[in-house]
Amino acid sequence: MELTLQGKTLLVTGGTQGLGAEIAHEAARRGAAAVALAGRSQQAGEDVAQGLRELGCEAGFFAADLGQEGAPQDLFARVLEWRGEVHGLVNAAGLTTRAGMLDGTEAQWDSLFNLNARAPFFLMQAFIAHRKAEAAPGSIVNIQSINAHCGSPELAIYSASKGALATLTKNAANAHLADRIRVNGINMGWSPTQGEMEMQAHTLNKGEDWLGKAAASQPLGRLLQPVEVARLAVYLLSDYSGLQTGTCIDLEQRVMGA
Repeated sequence: MELTLQGKTLLVTGGTQGLGAEIAHEAARRGAAAVALAGRSQQAGEDVAQGLRELGCEAGFFAADLGQEGAPQDLFARVLEWRGEVHGLVNAAGLTTRAGMLDGTEAQWDSLFNLNARAPFFLMQAFIAHRKAEAAPGSIVNIQSINAHCGSPELAIYSASKGALATLTKNAANAHLADRIRVNGINMGWSPTQGEMEMQAHTLNKGEDWLGKAAASQPLGRLLQPVEVARLAVYLLSDYSGLQTGTCIDLEQRVMGA
């Protein structure tokens, strides 16, 4: 069996930049028929969509602020109207706002949980209902975080939101085994995504040279690359991953618990 997404239509949230865009491009390279990109930037979305078309993949951009109530359901309905069928869902949109136990605010709690946990839940709900109505299998990949195991002190709320998503991944997988809908998650480690580059260099004022210093501190002398996450996501979306479901894979250069 070949690792391919031939003939499949995917919805990728956070698909207008960073990791989401990387996953969309990897899916196109693996033969996906169409990719729906969800995000907030029209120009960025159109730019990524054009790149996918150049790879021979039909692509559409769908503007959505998934932190808003009702936005996930509305997004999925628009994508279905566009293509009629969705075979795979990638929940890659997320916030990494720093907020610790003593300085976290209610506003930060709401924004992080709304985008990192609530939005994926309602997108999974819509996707699963769609695949059940079609009496057809489907695959969901949730982009989680290694911080779901505990998280550093300044990431208390973020870590909790990703922990919630990890539990939802297993719950959905267990609930819909008989429906042939597979749900897996990637607990990704520290990676220089577009959002992280901005956060480290400017929000945290670590300067433009932060990446070299961070890489030197890691066991393998580098950070996890977005393309490595994208390759794993596409594997999990594809039939090549067989019956694999309910797994939350630690993609990190450390062994958790060691």
